[in-house]
Amino acid sequence: MMKTIFLIVFCLSALSASAFAKMPGEVDEGGMLREAPLYGFHGDYRKLSELRGKPLIINVWASWCRPCRAEMGSLERLSRRFNGKQFNIIGVSTDDYANLAAEFLRKAGVTFDNYHDRNLLLESMLGANTIPLTVLVDAQGRVVKKIRGSMQWDSPAALELIGKAFRTKL
Repeated sequence: MMKTIFLIVFCLSALSASAFAKMPGEVDEGGMLREAPLYGFHGDYRKLSELRGKPLIINVWASWCRPCRAEMGSLERLSRRFNGKQFNIIGVSTDDYANLAAEFLRKAGVTFDNYHDRNLLLESMLGANTIPLTVLVDAQGRVVKKIRGSMQWDSPAALELIGKAFRTKL
């Protein structure tokens, strides 16, 4: 009986530890993001490095993810207020099918730039073994903060978090 209980506890602790284990190629907080392709939903293409020069918020999401869908409205409001001014915002979809992600963006009325991580390169580099994941990146491309889980991105608490991370007053 004790062996069974020990085995169950051991397995559960191993599962919870691996849920946030580092992904291969993941850039930790404080590390510099490497070059990566950004494939838009309308055939557009750019490089991640093109977004340097201004702080960047990267939100990793999927159309099937309920918490991701729940926070998208607040990201859109944040984008309408600050995008291109004090920082930029992009979304990165990990959907297997780009058409499902594009349909969600259209129906939700999302206007900030979103990209499809078709090769899962960004998912690995950002450490998105759980979503939603939001990564705050400074103007030089250094990861400042990773926030796991859904958040109300236009709330006073989120604005304070972003302001501290980017060392600016919002």
